[in-house]
Amino acid sequence: MNSDKITKVILLLSSFIILFVAGGMVFSLVKGAIPAFKTFGAGFVFSNTWNPTQGSENYGALPFIAGTVITSVTALLISLPLSFSASLFLGEYYRGTRMAKVLGTMVDLLAGIPSIVYGLWGFYVLRPFLVELGLPNQGFGVFTASIILAIMIIPYATSLSNEIIMMVPNELKEAAYSLGATKSEVVFNVIVPSARSGIIAGYILSFGRALGETMAVTMLIGNANVIPDGFFSTGNTMASVIANQFGEADGLKLSSLIAIGLLLFLITGVINAVGKFIIKKLN
Repeated sequence: MNSDKITKVILLLSSFIILFVAGGMVFSLVKGAIPAFKTFGAGFVFSNTWNPTQGSENYGALPFIAGTVITSVTALLISLPLSFSASLFLGEYYRGTRMAKVLGTMVDLLAGIPSIVYGLWGFYVLRPFLVELGLPNQGFGVFTASIILAIMIIPYATSLSNEIIMMVPNELKEAAYSLGATKSEVVFNVIVPSARSGIIAGYILSFGRALGETMAVTMLIGNANVIPDGFFSTGNTMASVIANQFGEADGLKLSSLIAIGLLLFLITGVINAVGKFIIKKLN
């Protein structure tokens, strides 16, 4: 067997291993979630009740879906202008300068910091600061969790967007300059349109990270099993309720938590699929 055939076999086996692992994950989640869906049916997704009392157990995922969507979307909206501006600063306006190199290194380092570190910072620094400003619930709540999520994904989105912006061919920019275009015209009429699919892909990946974030959100959102009635109220996300209650759960409650994990898996998959569709339309 020559080297080409060996390479093809290795690549084929690697692909099957990935598919097998992904299929195993879906199978285990579906198997674990079946008791919850058998008991509560499709209403499990739309119910806002979470009652673990023995003998009258009743579980619904809606409060956690709402908390996940609110915190993640808010974090993305906060991070968009900041990360986009930072990526243009690093990738174009100050590209190649010592300042850009230092700041780019710092951004990459911040993107790799574990989420628990952000959670600790948010708990001991951000939360007391917001309390001083008059935030209710001792600083815990959806708003605080959204801010810490935004801070977490800003470096991630900035790093990805910066790399995409730097990949725009110099020939395109030089052609625009030769026609008399200004710096801002080149940026917004040449660079951004050329890089938009990659930039959007970076924000979709950042949004996916926000959706599945666990520890930082768990430490700050307040962990109340209710639908948040505002940005300053407490709540829970799909990931945080699993982290809080999985260790002590059994029976129907355990199945309900696994069902929430399955829903989070599906939501993330749908968002990624929509993102790929948007990127194809823009190309």
